[in-house]
Formats: sequence, structure tokens, C-alpha cells
Amino acid sequence: MAEYDYTARVVWTGNRGAGTETYEGYDRSWSVETAGKPIIHGSNDPLLGGDPSEQSPEDMLIAALSACHMLWYLHLASDAGVTVLSYSDDPLVVGEIMTNGASRFLRATLRPLIVLAEGNDEVRADAVHEDVQQMSFIFRSVNFPVDVDARYRIGA
Repeated sequence: MAEYDYTARVVWTGNRGAGTETYEGYDRSWSVETAGKPIIHGSNDPLLGGDPSEQSPEDMLIAALSACHMLWYLHLASDAGVTVLSYSDDPLVVGEIMTNGASRFLRATLRPLIVLAEGNDEVRADAVHEDVQQMSFIFRSVNFPVDVDARYRIGA
């Protein structure tokens, strides 16, 4: 077994001049600055006063979950002889906000639309998702259930 590190720099950019002197007096904006990569601008969830035009931590978590699943799916599909021509996902996450303001994800459903080349078997293609669940870094790291409700099409 080997361990390795991931790093990122998250910087709060929402100081309007008085810091957090009052709850209403600062923006919930921030950025992710990873060396050698484009900066990602983010904000809090709009339900909590954030800018709806920016990525929220919640957006980024579900996107990371979906992307990690997709990349492992493509890898394992190739290994299994399943030819994928296109893959897109519209994941859905259900969360809750408790009366004290704490929140969490309850469950997620990945809903990929996968276009397979002619001659591929949808049952075989669907079975690859089970293998992905054993391999995906993000999938294996979250503490809420994740279902996969894949749809398939044959051809371009």
C-alpha cells in the first residue's frame, strides 16, 4: 500500500473591509489556487448567502464524485472490451439542513448517459459500474450512499 498527497490552496476573497465583524458584512467568496492550474472561483451555497453564479463546495463535491466515477468507468469499460463513444452525467444529490443549521448529503444518484459503439452489450456495459464502485477514490471516500442509474444508447 502507498500513500500520496494532494494539495490545494483555498483563499477567502470576501473581505469587504471589516472582515467578519458582522455576519452580513462579508462575502462568502473564495478561490481554489492549485499550482499550475486555472483558478476556480467559488462561493457559499445560495441557501446560505452565497453567489449562485459561482461554484459551491457542494457543487464541487458532486462533480468530483461524478468525474471520478466516469474516469474509472471509461478505464474499466476499455479493459472489459466495452467501447464507449460518449459519456455525460447529470448527478443528483439530496441533502438536508437541520434545525441548528448543520447540513449534509443524504444520498446521491449518478445518472450517466453512455453512448456505446454498435455491437456492444448494454448488460455488460452496465456491469462495469459495479467494478467502478470498488475502485473509485471519491466514491469509496464519501459517507453517503451513491446509486448509479445509467442510461445507454447505441451508435453516435
